[in-house]
Amino acid sequence: MAETFIAHGRETLVVDYGDGFVIKRPLDGVSLDKKMKWICKQHAVQETIADIESVKNPLYNIPSMIHIKDTEFQVLEQRAPGQPLTVDLYKSLSKRQQIEIGNSIAALLMDMRELKPVIPDVSYKISTELKMEKFWNIISTKMPKWFNNEELSYMDKLYSYIDSVKYISPMVWSHSDLSSGNVLYDAQSSRLSFIDFADAKYQTVDHDIISPLAFDLEIYNDVYDNYVKSGYDLSGINDGNIKQTVKNRLSIILLKRLIKQGDDLRLNPKLEKTEINNANKVACIRGIIEKLQCIDKTFSK
Repeated sequence: MAETFIAHGRETLVVDYGDGFVIKRPLDGVSLDKKMKWICKQHAVQETIADIESVKNPLYNIPSMIHIKDTEFQVLEQRAPGQPLTVDLYKSLSKRQQIEIGNSIAALLMDMRELKPVIPDVSYKISTELKMEKFWNIISTKMPKWFNNEELSYMDKLYSYIDSVKYISPMVWSHSDLSSGNVLYDAQSSRLSFIDFADAKYQTVDHDIISPLAFDLEIYNDVYDNYVKSGYDLSGINDGNIKQTVKNRLSIILLKRLIKQGDDLRLNPKLEKTEINNANKVACIRGIIEKLQCIDKTFSK
């Protein structure tokens, strides 16, 4: 059948195969060793998908992985219906649909928690989620060119704070990459689909509750409420620390975005296009800093 679209992920090329299917394969030009690692990961993903599908929860959809061709480094998978769940799409939906989305996300997290045993009371350092060396290089080398002393002082203190934070949390089996690109919504059928379980692994219990998607849609409180009302608490994180845990998780989401923008800044641009790119990155970083400061104020009350 004719291929109608091509999409690139971090490791994977996705091609529409027609009739509700897609073909996945490694990015062009990668080594045989990387292809072998890619195909091994697909078998692990297939097992994860099969486990979740076996729950048969009607609140969400998981596209099936039909088969894997090891020698051809190729996967045939069902195509998820709908569009990426962006902020604009979410705002266009009815209140009923928005509530259902929060319920569906919480349902997936609870089902994944049941798939593998919970690992209780793990000491977790949140800086392990960030590229701290890049973070410090951005603050010490790049930001002084565009940011004022107040902003630099704030970022320096934030770096020290993030580097020091540890807390006790249970570890649960998680999707680990809940973003708009990996959660699709079909408004006609009100069907929510989760895709790309390649990063599925044990995470702190708060990780997927306060995900980038839930943050962008401003529904992490709703997801949390649905989670705990169903009897799944954040055991290991006591009530007195939940507020601080939420603050830290929101900060991590924003700092990942700041590091991504800052890493692309060029100190000695030679082209006008690079200067324009720098200006856009600086504006984005300044906006992220303002959001971080707002979070600080909100959770210090």
